[in-house]
Amino acid sequence: MRTSFESLLKNKNMAHLDRDPRQVPATPPQRVAFVLREHFSMMAFTGAVDALVTANLMSHAPLYEVLVVGGAGEMMVSDLGIAISTDCRLDELEEREQDILIVCGGYRVALHPDRLLRSKLRGVAAGAMLGGLWNGAYFLAEAGLLDGYDCAFHPDGRSMMQELFPGVKLSRYSHVLDRNRFSCAGANSSLNMMLEAIGRGCGAQFVSAIEEVLGCDKMQEVMDVSVVALDRDPTLPQPLKLALELMRNNIEEPLAVTEIAQCAQISRRQLERLFCRHVNATPTRYYLELRLTHARQLLLQTNRSITDIAVASGFVSISHFRSCFREFFAVAPGRFRETLRAQRPSA
Repeated sequence: MRTSFESLLKNKNMAHLDRDPRQVPATPPQRVAFVLREHFSMMAFTGAVDALVTANLMSHAPLYEVLVVGGAGEMMVSDLGIAISTDCRLDELEEREQDILIVCGGYRVALHPDRLLRSKLRGVAAGAMLGGLWNGAYFLAEAGLLDGYDCAFHPDGRSMMQELFPGVKLSRYSHVLDRNRFSCAGANSSLNMMLEAIGRGCGAQFVSAIEEVLGCDKMQEVMDVSVVALDRDPTLPQPLKLALELMRNNIEEPLAVTEIAQCAQISRRQLERLFCRHVNATPTRYYLELRLTHARQLLLQTNRSITDIAVASGFVSISHFRSCFREFFAVAPGRFRETLRAQRPSA
């Protein structure tokens, strides 16, 4: 089987974007190079890349530039027998241009010294973060770049690592970040490893938003991304759950906060206290954010006019909608639609 890296991202559905781009640092995108070893783990690779691509699509400006690096040829074969096209060969990699370099290993990857890779890793090490997926950390250790660092490694290779590299501190965790080194023990942990790395620069809130987008289908019932974290919380008081449900079901014709409190059979003041304690926002503010998030989804998913979207999101004035949208997302609705669509992979 043969495919290109771009085709892996072609059908990615990024309709549920729930993040205020103002809170993401306005810096040039970081350059992330993935060095694929023959028979690399496709799942580990795509999990790590998915986190970066989702982060880009949830920000109004790209945060990461991904470079796929192969061996001597233009294609690299994964553990699934799928050949991935690469952006450059390993000997063409410009070490000083990379901010992050990750070696992608896998169950069938041969672990033996590679002089060229060792040279490239050492050339990058001075000013970049280095990572290993599955058993990719072997190559970092072989280059002498993991001594004194915590390292997550697949169970099948831990004894070998202890014998060959006694200076490496093998971690009992499935993934670990230690200063400017990070690693994961297998395919399932690559996504979480990369999310933690993203969190260092973009913050916990941004990572939580990415996790909601990528993990919303893990629940038995799929809910709106904007409230999925709240709906997962079994400790929420019943009146608050009812209020949240009323808000979700009344986007186009918003209810007054007093009406919501009456339906929940509590006073408005009690409702405000519940929102303050559990949601960290007033009912009015949360309701507005919920409607604006709905509007953003419509901007991305449909070709409806901005006026129609404003009405469908409960705004009677188009100017008020534009003002609220710009205040919350730091970009006008029309500009937001143009920018995000331009960033999405073509269908």
